[in-house]
Amino acid sequence: MDNLETSIQFQNVSYQRNETIILNNVSGDIYKGKITALVGPSGAGKTTLLKLCNGLISPTNGDILVEHKHITDFEPTSLRRQVGIVLQNAPIIRGSVFENLALPLKLQKKNLSKDEATAMLTTVGLEDSFLNRDASDLSGGQKQKLAIARTLINRPKILLMDEITSALDPISTNEIEQLIVNIKEKYGVTIVWITHNIEQAKELGDFIWVMMKGQLIESGDHSIFSSTRNIKVQQFFEGKI
Repeated sequence: MDNLETSIQFQNVSYQRNETIILNNVSGDIYKGKITALVGPSGAGKTTLLKLCNGLISPTNGDILVEHKHITDFEPTSLRRQVGIVLQNAPIIRGSVFENLALPLKLQKKNLSKDEATAMLTTVGLEDSFLNRDASDLSGGQKQKLAIARTLINRPKILLMDEITSALDPISTNEIEQLIVNIKEKYGVTIVWITHNIEQAKELGDFIWVMMKGQLIESGDHSIFSSTRNIKVQQFFEGKI
């Protein structure tokens, strides 16, 4: 699209596990600094596509470019610092909130200062009094905020999110949604967000990818919700698939 820079490019990407084709010839662009919502029925291949983006798995066929660089040209740990991922049930390590925040730098043999940790908590809407709390005592919404903050410690250019609000109550969901919009605006980060919530995709997605049976059926900007002529996509938006 005009005046938009690509952040991730998929070129005829397929992924097969044993005899099962999970992704079939997916091509498309994820745009820099925008939120792309991935929607589609369960088993459509959305999570597999996300895992391909930061090298957790490798495509059977096709090419993936991240920031105009072929994904195989990245050193794996460097790629994962640049392309962060937050999961529905983000793993929280035993220990304090600070120890969780410090983990990404600790793995690089670096230290996280208390000031940096406090600033990151503020970014995700948690008070600095949380720093010394046991992370296991946090609520579901607070744990998700901590997981997002921990991912942001590496200052990723791309943030991948897999159903991160599906287990949260409506108030926590709203807080996380607003937080992600704020992060996009503050850091200019590219966000790829898997959601089963069509209203969430409508409200937050700058671009929408509709996936079914391992294929990218349709993609486009927000107008896709009213302009699609694909019967299957219409039925999915209406909750009939």
